Order: sequence, then structure tokens, then C-alpha cells
Amino acid sequence: MGKTVESYRMVFEDEIHRWNGFAKALRREDREAFDILMDACRIYASAGSNSTPPVSFEPMIMSMLVSQQIRLERLQKELDDLKQHQHSGI
Repeated sequence: MGKTVESYRMVFEDEIHRWNGFAKALRREDREAFDILMDACRIYASAGSNSTPPVSFEPMIMSMLVSQQIRLERLQKELDDLKQHQHSGI
């Protein structure tokens, strides 16, 4: 019998654990940002488990990028709305 393959969630939690030393060396506010990125990996774990690369870090990075893109789009929309209100005299 062959070796059982770990689930993606287990693999990426191991990957996150490997980065603990890095995270502990960060300043508090940077550590909070790091934790937010790791949470993005958890949020998109289902999508990551559907990818097929043998390297667990690639879907983790993509999860972080998707999360950041969503935030950027929301912030851009808020900024555009504020600019529109300024120009309309409201």
C-alpha cells in the first residue's frame, strides 16, 4: 500500500507553521498583517485544494493575492465614490 496523501488543509497549515520564526521576528503591526494573509489562505482553502501543483505555497500565494485584490477593489470603489461626492458638491 502507498503512503496516504495529506489533505491540502494539513499541508498548508504545516507550511504556515514553517513560517512561525519569520512571523515572530516581525513587529506587532507587521505580524498582524502576516496573520491576515494566512487567514486568507484558510478562507480560500477549498479553492486551493482544487489546484494540482505539488507545491503547497503556490495556492497559498494565489489565495493571498485574491484577498488583496478584493480589498483593493473595495477601496478603489470607496475612493471613487468619495471623489464623485466631492465633485457633485455633496
